[in-house]
Order: sequence, then C-alpha cells, then structure tokens
Amino acid sequence: MTLEVNGKNFETDEEGFLLDPYEWNGAIAERIAEQEQLELTKERWLVVRFVREHFEERNTVPEARVVLKTLEQKLGKDKATRKYLHELFPYGYGQQACKIAGMRKPRKLMLDV
Repeated sequence: MTLEVNGKNFETDEEGFLLDPYEWNGAIAERIAEQEQLELTKERWLVVRFVREHFEERNTVPEARVVLKTLEQKLGKDKATRKYLHELFPYGYGQQACKIAGMRKPRKLMLDV
C-alpha cells in the first residue's frame, strides 16, 4: 500500500504503518493523523516527537512506560498516566502514536501495557 503526501508516495503495510521510518517527516505525520481522525495537538506532537527522538538515538521504539516518564517531566504528574496517554491515542500508543511517528508496526505488545 502507499500513502500519498505532497505528490509523493510512501510505502506502507496493510495497516498504514510506514515501511521505511527514515522517510518520515512532519507532513507524513499530519497525513497519518488525519487518517486516524486525530488532531495533532501540542501534547500529541510531544509524544510523536519523543518517539522520533528515541528512535533516532537508539533505533528502537520506546515502551509506553518511558513515554509516561517524559509526559511527567514535560506536562506534570497528573498527565503522566496510561489513562491520559489513552485519551491522546484512543486506539493505543503502539497503534496510533507510533504510526503517526512513522514507525513500523511494533512487534512488542509491551508498548501498550
């Protein structure tokens, strides 16, 4: 499958995850979020950018518990909960945040635990 952004096609799997995370950019994130029917608010961008930074530094996708620590540092303890992360990404951190961040579909279920 392909995702068209600004006249260019990007290869995706059957669920819309980019096959090559190195092709990702902000316009792709916005297009995927649109398909997911999510507005990229400041808080959602915070999570998406953290996933990207973690991937670029470590070549892995951060588990949800690592994202929660970042939310606590950036937004405070009351927003550092799985419930709040679920409010940001109702279909799951792995299913939506990682997809918007241009990751391949996560293999580990620990991302959403």
